[in-house]
Amino acid sequence: MTTPWGLPDFDAHEEIHFVTDEKCGLKAIIAVHSTHLGPAAGGARFWHYAKDADALTDALRLSRGMSYKNAMAGLPLGGGKSVILADEKRTKTPEMLHAFGKAVDGLGGRYVTAEDVGINVADMIEAARSTKFVAGLPNSGKDVGGDPGPHTSLGVFLGIKAAVKRALGKDNLSGLHIAMQGAGSVATGVALHACAEGARLSIADVDQAKAQKLADATNGKVVSTDEVLGLEADVLSPNALGAIFNELTIAALKVPVVAGGANNQLATPDDGERLHKRGILYSPDYVINAGGIINVCTEYLADGDASLVRQRIEGIPVRLEQIWTESAETGRNPAAVADAMAQRLIGRA
Repeated sequence: MTTPWGLPDFDAHEEIHFVTDEKCGLKAIIAVHSTHLGPAAGGARFWHYAKDADALTDALRLSRGMSYKNAMAGLPLGGGKSVILADEKRTKTPEMLHAFGKAVDGLGGRYVTAEDVGINVADMIEAARSTKFVAGLPNSGKDVGGDPGPHTSLGVFLGIKAAVKRALGKDNLSGLHIAMQGAGSVATGVALHACAEGARLSIADVDQAKAQKLADATNGKVVSTDEVLGLEADVLSPNALGAIFNELTIAALKVPVVAGGANNQLATPDDGERLHKRGILYSPDYVINAGGIINVCTEYLADGDASLVRQRIEGIPVRLEQIWTESAETGRNPAAVADAMAQRLIGRA
């Protein structure tokens, strides 16, 4: 396993834990980026990585993103993330989840886990048998909790509307063309919200069946994953995995707005400037996709109800507006503006 020091994505992370349980086959990385504002909160990702070093890079990038996300959402939480390294068959067992829960518990509350890609509510129930430092558990119908995905979707949808208003001067999505990359949980929620408001959707996913199912539900059109980034549309909404925007893909974009729920959309910090120079309005990913962690935080801290969650999510467009306004006033790109804001909030200006 590659050591983190010297890696471009190592950012003075407070703790990095490599977890192995040979009996159940668990291999995981828990990265705690910052506890400046509170316990490091961020979901567990279950993914098959071609190389172990890729898992470490993912954990470093995602945990830093969670520090920024939680700070910008005004939550009393730091940032952390875990990745569970899946084998090629994506083997996942209750024993593996119990062992992961024990590893989380061993950190004594410095890290709080929840759902991410490849992990669902049932998995979190299993992990919760070994630790209390877990959120995203089923709710009773009166409190908050459960799958954070719909809350992420709502925040992304509201963020898209804010971006469209700023860039295109439109108060709704009626008649607009949205190129949707991804057809998973978050993308599905965003697409359904957008369809209900009259948007036209082009949908791409590596799983063609999922893309077709979502297209059928939204009267949309399926396009190839190779095609979606170059479509002429009003909005490009990335809702799959990260690092999709680089020098080549940005040069091929034919949209005035980029707004989606995927984490770590920019391959490098320079790519925020590339989008800016092309006149494309970018919605910093960890700001627009904070709805899920807002719900998780409210559940874990038990400091409010569903109405408070909704109120906090409705603050996402407000924060985006603040970023875009400062960007327009200073000439700095929105990604750099957001990073600077977040760094100040976590004491790393």
